Amino acid sequence: MTLIVSVVLAALLVLLAVSMIRVLREYERGVVFTLGRFTGVKGPGLIILIPVVQQMVRVDMRTVVLDVPTQDIISRDNVSVKVNAVLYFRVVDADRAVIQVEQYMDATSQLAQTTLRSVLGKHELDEMLSERDKLNADLQEILDRQTEDWGIKVANVEIKHVDIDESMVRAIARQAEAERNRRARIINAEGEQQAAEKLVQAARVLASTPEAMQLRFLSSLYDIAGDKSSTIVFPVPIDLLRGVFDKAAARPHAGAADAPAR
Repeated sequence: MTLIVSVVLAALLVLLAVSMIRVLREYERGVVFTLGRFTGVKGPGLIILIPVVQQMVRVDMRTVVLDVPTQDIISRDNVSVKVNAVLYFRVVDADRAVIQVEQYMDATSQLAQTTLRSVLGKHELDEMLSERDKLNADLQEILDRQTEDWGIKVANVEIKHVDIDESMVRAIARQAEAERNRRARIINAEGEQQAAEKLVQAARVLASTPEAMQLRFLSSLYDIAGDKSSTIVFPVPIDLLRGVFDKAAARPHAGAADAPAR
């Protein structure tokens, strides 16, 4: 009988010792409650607890990757889209993560979903597609501010997919094509304007310097002579023939004036 009692007592002592000892890993912290009151954060390493009197809640301090489920969102320009995202956060204050909120993982997930809908609903579809970095920064700032009281630090928020209807995809493609055509026409018009301005400047230079016009004419003749065409037609500047015409017109008048003298 004494042997049985000794064995039972030894087993109870072993169970008591096991229940008193906790081992926390490097990335874990233990929030300790004594008779229901918060008495501190322990760890990592070996932790000794008083059975029945003290309880401990383990908290993982590593960065958590939380997948935000797909949300149905109506943009500011009344386009229905489906958006999902991924959230990176970690616990920085273990006591607040346990005391201030129940199930901080679920709370953060629900908050991320509602924030995603409210923030993206204020923007147009083009902004969701082209300004994703700005939207990510806005989401991260809002979530980090709201989860600060829970002892949680939101490191990053990334929008993964923005899914739209097939009809909207075709409409966006037509819009992009129209935008490319508009830009091409603007570039062509600007090129023609610049070319016209250069031609006007060149004309002013040639008009102010007659020798430059003659050199340009000779250069054009040289270029034409290099071609292999059988027929060459080139213009003769009026300025070159004006002197000849003036001499031919003045010669009969000079002969009439000399006739009486004979």
